Amino acid sequence: MKHRRIALLELMLKHARTRDLAELTEHLVTLLIAGYTTDEQLVTLMNWMLQTGDTARPEVFLQELARRSPQHEDIFMTIAQKLEEKGLEKGLEKGRMEGRIEGIQLGEQRGIEKGRNEGKLEVARSLLKMGMSHESVLEATGLTADELAQIRH
Repeated sequence: MKHRRIALLELMLKHARTRDLAELTEHLVTLLIAGYTTDEQLVTLMNWMLQTGDTARPEVFLQELARRSPQHEDIFMTIAQKLEEKGLEKGLEKGRMEGRIEGIQLGEQRGIEKGRNEGKLEVARSLLKMGMSHESVLEATGLTADELAQIRH
């Protein structure tokens, strides 16, 4: 790396198309140990890398960097913690959304069932007023004897 102060940035730009961040671990550790970057630059570049790059498990990537560059451990662990919190929040939001959808579907289903039952009761009342026998009303509406008994009360 020719430019010490921007060596980490140079590395990132050179490997911008590298999708798997783990491939850059060796280069990153070398630059971090050399001390070419400030903490602020490191945080900014790590955030950029994690947003543009790809790794199956970013927390493992950060833990490996922290292990191999102990002087920057606090920074990496803070970033890892923020990633974890962000993931937790996304998970909670997804769970809330799924719960809302499930609740709406359940409410719709209950409403449909209630409407069908009320319709059956209304038909049964009409049939009873017309003088139809209880057995015939039960057969025509599909109501139970207990449900039909409640109509008369």
